Amino acid sequence: MSKDTHLTETCLRSERVFDGKLMKVNRDVVRLPNGEESVREYTEHPGAAMMIPVLDDGRFVMERQFRYPLHQVFLEFPAGKIDAGEDPLDTAKRELLEETGYVAQHWDYLTTIHPVISYSTERIVLYAARGLTLQKQQLDDNEFLDIVLVEPDVLMKQVLSGEVTDVKTIIGAFWMQQNTR
Repeated sequence: MSKDTHLTETCLRSERVFDGKLMKVNRDVVRLPNGEESVREYTEHPGAAMMIPVLDDGRFVMERQFRYPLHQVFLEFPAGKIDAGEDPLDTAKRELLEETGYVAQHWDYLTTIHPVISYSTERIVLYAARGLTLQKQQLDDNEFLDIVLVEPDVLMKQVLSGEVTDVKTIIGAFWMQQNTR
């Protein structure tokens, strides 16, 4: 028996209130640890893989992309949705080529993060990609982004100044900083 049972909530009823292409939204009625009932709303997300492409000279291959929910362009590491039944490493390889035009000889699993545990099942699996060779970018239809090469110290300055706010990119930047010393 888990030592955290006194914190566990139990689902009593679940209702799908939105069934979209990318996300599904559920509203569950749960029994709380004190016996009372409450409502939990959350999105089901298929997960994603993010890669940190590192050129031989140490620069990162990054993207500038407009993100509609916040109506602005963000600097971020490449990432993409995991397709049903797809291994996250295969997602990372596919997305790296599609979005940046690069392929990598060496892949290192870094960690798995859950960026919004309060209302989403999303997980993002992070990889470092090295031994890069430029081929041809293969963007999806209606996908628009710019590729930029960024020095690690410049990225960290942008993170610390608040210019870079994408959580997966911030975690990736700190991860790389801690593991390259």
